Amino acid sequence: MRILVIEDSVDIAEAIESKLTRAGHRVTLAHDGILGEELALHGEFDVVVLDINLPGQSGFGVLAHIRARNSPTPVLVITARNQLDDKISLLDLGADDYIVKPFDLGELEARLRAVTRRHQGLANSLIRIGLLEIDMSARAARADGRPLELGRREFEVLETLASHAGHTVSKDRLYVKLFGHDDIGTPNAVELLVSRVRRKLETVDVEIVTHRGAGYMLRVKVDAVS
Repeated sequence: MRILVIEDSVDIAEAIESKLTRAGHRVTLAHDGILGEELALHGEFDVVVLDINLPGQSGFGVLAHIRARNSPTPVLVITARNQLDDKISLLDLGADDYIVKPFDLGELEARLRAVTRRHQGLANSLIRIGLLEIDMSARAARADGRPLELGRREFEVLETLASHAGHTVSKDRLYVKLFGHDDIGTPNAVELLVSRVRRKLETVDVEIVTHRGAGYMLRVKVDAVS
């Protein structure tokens, strides 16, 4: 997942970043509400972690502006134990979940997986397309019952395309998902990763189709459904 963490406490933010990065996620940090809101509105993120007490712009303001712009990105709010009324207000504003300080980093990651699954309309962490099965929690995939050997970014390619199966995912969206806004990748980085994943799917009944100028689509092979 690509995760935006808006948290002014450097220690907490870096602890979250370390935990989520080790778990294979891509994390962007913002230490004030103004930058956080800008990134939330204009970045490509799967989920936002938002503290309430922020300099420049409160968590209330950030969330209100995100939802006023009709952003569908799920938001998990960090609150203190004495902020019950705040939690209710933030849920009413459009927060998807909250976690109370102090919290366990493992629980935070689990809640983030849960809110993104709900956002994608998934009842569990498994995506099945034809003979392909992807377990997002375990970050593993199987093809016709056999494990697929995938690198971290190869899995992110497959996960992203599978989450939008039957629909075209733009090359730009994949690039941001894989490399973020600041990384400098080669011009053909996305094509190379898609090509590797495509080869690993050759033995099953799904395929990655290239739509020139638009992006890529994962679908069941035409001859498999005819």
